[in-house]
Amino acid sequence: MLYIVGTPIGNLEDITLRALRILKEVDLIACEDTRRTGILLQNYQISKPLISYHQHSKLRKVDSIIEKLKSGQNIALVTDAGTPGISDPGGVLIEKAIKNKIEVEPIPGPSSFAAILSVAGFYLDKFLYLGFLPKKKGKLTLTKKIAASQVPVVICESPYRIIETLKTILQIAGDREVVIGHELTKKFQEILRGKISEILPNIRPQGEFVIIINNSKD
Repeated sequence: MLYIVGTPIGNLEDITLRALRILKEVDLIACEDTRRTGILLQNYQISKPLISYHQHSKLRKVDSIIEKLKSGQNIALVTDAGTPGISDPGGVLIEKAIKNKIEVEPIPGPSSFAAILSVAGFYLDKFLYLGFLPKKKGKLTLTKKIAASQVPVVICESPYRIIETLKTILQIAGDREVVIGHELTKKFQEILRGKISEILPNIRPQGEFVIIINNSKD
């Protein structure tokens, strides 16, 4: 069994009892950064073997994990923060496990975009999630898609590109209303609301950001 385990996006208390039980019971935990996952496990007195699995992992690392699963081991896949398979390399391993007829079980948990959506303050029966925009190739195309969308758009951004991305959206889509979650659930959490032009001067380019662009015509 491959368990897809949601882990905290910041505050270590944001983990389910079921997730803790699964992490205690599995034979192995595959994680992006063994040091970060180690902090979580230490906090809950969990001692399990860890194997690194991240965006730079070679295909042989995926094959190795699949072979362990086929041999009868139960493995939990976790990301540095949030739910594996969303804007991270977990999808490759999950796809291969399914192709090998290995059972995949979701253990729901925190998600940064679900967290910011819950406090958006405007109607969100539909939205478009684009994850992290490309660094260069395809970024302009997706920005135009944001401008043309009839529903709110949710994107993620790093501290290194947040200013550039907001300026690009401002230039192409206009001065849209946005809600920005910065360092959600962490000590220095911020939720910024207003027009892009109003928020830009207040951006602290540290930590990760989740942005809702409100495309409502109301």
